[in-house]
Amino acid sequence: MELTTTRTSEILNHHLAALIEGDIDELLKDYTEGSSVWTADAEFNGLEAIAAFFREVFKILPKGTTRLELQRTIIKDDIAYVAWKADSPFADIPAAADTFIMKNDKISVQAIGAHIIPKS
Repeated sequence: MELTTTRTSEILNHHLAALIEGDIDELLKDYTEGSSVWTADAEFNGLEAIAAFFREVFKILPKGTTRLELQRTIIKDDIAYVAWKADSPFADIPAAADTFIMKNDKISVQAIGAHIIPKS
């Protein structure tokens, strides 16, 4: 089932709100056991692996001390692209982008590219 741009936007907005709140349970509602998150270093398949990935993300980008700026969002049918940057006490991320492929009202694939500079 191909999603409309509006439905893709709704799923993305839910995902971003849960991300900002640091709410893994709410984040996982956007994925299925067949979903994958891809990074330059690894592929996370299924809900347990995706939850583990976001637990690590929230360690370097904790709620309340992270400044997240969305720089550009493009949504076309069942695909969304978000360019962003972030700064926290633990890392500076001056450039990052996520691409989401939606399927059956869920995130099927999320591909993430980020330049992460750890702070000492």
